[in-house]
This record gives sequence, structure tokens and C-alpha cells, in this order.
Amino acid sequence: MKKLLILLFTLPILGIAQNTVCFTIDPNPINGVAFSGFTKYVDVLGCFFVVAESTISDEKVLHAAAVVAELLDNNEDGIVDDPLIESQLQNEQAFMPIFSSEGSNAENLLFNNYNGNGASAVLYKNEMDPSQTGHWGSDATVEEVIHTINHVGHTNVYPSAFSMQPNSSLMSDAMDAARGGQFMTIPNPYPASAWYHYDDWTCDYECMMIEYMYWAIVSYMGILDDLQTAQGIANEWEPYNATLLQSMDVLMYDLITDPAYKLPLVAPDGNYCPNATNMSEIKTKKILIKIVDVLGRENKENQSGLLFYIYDDGTVEKKVIME
Repeated sequence: MKKLLILLFTLPILGIAQNTVCFTIDPNPINGVAFSGFTKYVDVLGCFFVVAESTISDEKVLHAAAVVAELLDNNEDGIVDDPLIESQLQNEQAFMPIFSSEGSNAENLLFNNYNGNGASAVLYKNEMDPSQTGHWGSDATVEEVIHTINHVGHTNVYPSAFSMQPNSSLMSDAMDAARGGQFMTIPNPYPASAWYHYDDWTCDYECMMIEYMYWAIVSYMGILDDLQTAQGIANEWEPYNATLLQSMDVLMYDLITDPAYKLPLVAPDGNYCPNATNMSEIKTKKILIKIVDVLGRENKENQSGLLFYIYDDGTVEKKVIME
């Protein structure tokens, strides 16, 4: 598990205090045609990265990075909450691209040349608002980041819980109940008993699953819990807060609150700066390479005497082990 802390970034605009995000934006280090349209890059906790075109403001790039970090490190202690998800995202090189607009050069380059499994959603600058983190209709950042983490991470790490095929997981059973039956195509109309009635004809069963997972998580978080939002999403989703979710969708409520899966249940606010860290340093968990004695011979950790612990970052610690 990697613990990452980078210099504080605040951006005052017109006297309004902005979110506090403890990451820095670097030049894009990724080679290859697919990523050649991006100039901005943020490494988030060593297992996820954000890339953006030059026209995307630093504020929005850091906003996306903060939301990623808050969802992966929901208690904000600087460590990814679930090491299995961390490893999966790292192995697949999970990322969130931010484009200036649909059909931009950077989008075309990525879509036409990327062959990996680390992307599941995208963001456009006109659908991001750091001052209204996750607010429906104003800021899509939380939704698209959750989609990516869930799709790249949870559906693969916990297939019995979150696999997206029909009759394959606890979530597929829950969604079939929420839609009033198992439908491979959009029913017209949905049964009256359904409380999840998404009607986008381009969204197949697996797509419906990812959307369903998002709705349940943010409902529990309280992001949708206001009358205007509830009315705006009623044609698609009804249990817009934790109380309604618990009473209407017992299967999904029990699934997302099961501590075994360590799903984020606290709503991101766009601020990420763990308190228990030194702001002047980047801290990572060092990996021990080997232990040697004064003659350079490799030794076991429990052997007595003067030993030198050599780590992957080049540091060496001297320890005297007494029996």
C-alpha cells in the first residue's frame, strides 16, 4: 500500500476559497500515440492517474485527482482502503482522461490507439464543477470516477459480489429485483414494481449494472438527497437517500455496506490532504530488498549482530540485533 503526499495546492479565484488538494500536476510522462494529446498528469496514490489536455484548468485536473483519492482512501489517512483494489488498479494502470470537448484531438488519439483495460469512463471540462462536488447535473466527476474504480476494480476483484453478467453475482440478483425482472433489453414500460428504470437504449445489461452500482453508492452517501435532485432523477432512480435505499433495495443496501468490500460510503467534497503527514515530503512505504552484515553477506532478519537493511529507494538502515 502506497502512502503519497505531495505539496499543497490552493487556488484563490476572485476571493473565493478553493478546495485544498495535496497533489501536484506534472508534465505527461506517458509515451505512445494514445496519450500524446495530453499535457497534464497527476499520480494518485500510486495506483491511478489523471491525464488532461492543456486547455483543462489546473483546478479541474486537481479536482478529479482529489475525488479519485477520496474514493480510494475514504478515511483520508493517506493509504488506499482496500489493498486488493489498489493492486488491481495499479496492474491495469487505471486512469481518468479529461478532454476539452467531445471529438477533440486528444479524445480521438486515445480512442483510436489505446488497447488497455484501465479506462472505463471519461470527463469533459464543461461537466466539471469543483465548487459542487458530485452534485447531479453540475459535476460528473464523482460519477465517472466511481464508474472507473468499480468497473476496473470491484467487478474483477470481487466477481461473486459484483460480476456484471446475468445470474452471476449478488449485484446481478439485486439489479434484477430493482428493475422488476431480468431484462436483456429495455422493457417498455418497466414494471410498476421497479425502482430502477434506466431507459438508455445504448446501455446494455453490463452498462446497467455499472450505473446501478453508482446510483446505490451515491444514494447512501447522500449526494442525491435534495428535492430538486430527487425529482430530476425520478425517471431513472427512486431511492435517492440511504433511508429509502435501505427500505426499497434491501439486497443492494446490504451489499454495498458489507465491510468485506470496503466500498467508499462517505461523499467526496473535493478536498484531499491527509492530516497525519508532513507536507514538505513525499512519503512512500519502502520495500526491503535485502539484509546484509558488515561483510556484505546476506542475513536473515532474526540473526543477531550489526545488520544493514537495504531498501528499494536506496536508503540503508543500520540495526543492532541483540539476542
